This record gives sequence, C-alpha cells and structure tokens, in this order.
Amino acid sequence: MKITGIFNVTMSPLQAYAEGKDEISLGRMGLDKIYQGELDAVGQGEMLSAMTAVKGSAGYVAIEQITGVLCGKKGAFVVQHYGQMHQGDQSLVIDIVPDSGSGELTGIAGTMSITVNEGQHIYELEFSFPQATSGSC
Repeated sequence: MKITGIFNVTMSPLQAYAEGKDEISLGRMGLDKIYQGELDAVGQGEMLSAMTAVKGSAGYVAIEQITGVLCGKKGAFVVQHYGQMHQGDQSLVIDIVPDSGSGELTGIAGTMSITVNEGQHIYELEFSFPQATSGSC
C-alpha cells in the first residue's frame, strides 16, 4: 500500500553530548511532527547531524516514533532516518524499524520518503502488513 500526505515539523535544539572539531559542526535536535492525510498522527524523535566545512555537505540520522491512525488502524511504529548531502546532492533513506509496530499496526513494514515543495513537507509512505492483501487504504 502507498499513501501520500503532508506534515508540519518543529525542530528544537537539544543539549549536545559531543562537540565538533576541525570545522565540523555537530548538532542534536528534538523533532515534533504532525502528519495529515491517511496517516493522521504525531511523530516525536531525535536527530543528530554533522555539517562539514564544504558548503552543501552534511549528514544526519534520526529515530522517530509515529503514533496515531494509519488507514483507520490505531497504533504506533518507529522510523529510522539516514540522510546525506554531498555538495548539494541529497540522498535520504527512511525505513520502518522491524517489529516496532504496536496496536493495530503490529507487523507493519515499509519505507517513507520526504520531499519539500515550496516550503510544504510531503511524505510518501509505502507499507505492508504480513496478513494484508495488496491495495490502498
């Protein structure tokens, strides 16, 4: 199954454990998201980032728990983010953490992608359940 919707995100600086050295800036942020559409949920998590001295080169990882309703099913699941920029070229992988689903979302598996279009954050979630047939919400 595949769905698309929008979300809003608020990022809040958190106390970093480590400091960057040699022109590397390390950061730690709290994430608060509100998802709209077939995924009606909130997401909370933390992000770690590294900015290099080269403009447009950076990396981040994040863990986010999403809680709410997905296609009429209540529960929660966790996504893991892995993103990089190399002189402006971006790559991003967001996977649902295996066995992280709870409630009616137990067994969920899949991936998420994020795009930003004129300041609007858009998600696409492709997912499945072990007992489900293919289709849409």
